[in-house]
Amino acid sequence: MKSMNTSLTPETSAADESAASAESTNVAAAAPSEAAAAAPATPAPSARALLKQLAQQFPPFRDFLPLAIGIDKQILAQVPDIDRKLMRAALGIHTGSQRYLRAMEKATVRYNLDGSTGAEVTDVHRKHAKDTLSERFRKEAERKKAEREAQAAEEAAQRRQEKLEQLTAKFSRKG
Repeated sequence: MKSMNTSLTPETSAADESAASAESTNVAAAAPSEAAAAAPATPAPSARALLKQLAQQFPPFRDFLPLAIGIDKQILAQVPDIDRKLMRAALGIHTGSQRYLRAMEKATVRYNLDGSTGAEVTDVHRKHAKDTLSERFRKEAERKKAEREAQAAEEAAQRRQEKLEQLTAKFSRKG
């Protein structure tokens, strides 16, 4: 995580260094000096960690503003040693998030990395964001409904089993 920060702006480096040292202390509490020595050599371990770094450095990520088309090229220009595969995964997580899609639903303008306005958000992109959100909500509602139905069926089966046991107990005493 820390090697990535060496190429980031100085404002974020100090905060990231303290976070990285705290993280390395948690990882290897027995040998903090060894963990601190190993931390600079490790890149961002996951797309989520990279996304967190991007949010610290670039306002459009932090504020979930609609990103300019080709934002990946802007990121590569500003942070040339970034792992492209990891960056694309981080972008996928970010642009697929509910908060980003809600912003896209209502947006009129896209933003560059520096926070300046870029191209306009098209109706097609707004509609895509709206459709994606409504599809997610529909699937979540179906999942919850199926969960409730399964729970109700389980409770009904349990009640039937209890009644059967009561009847068995009742008639086995008399017989």
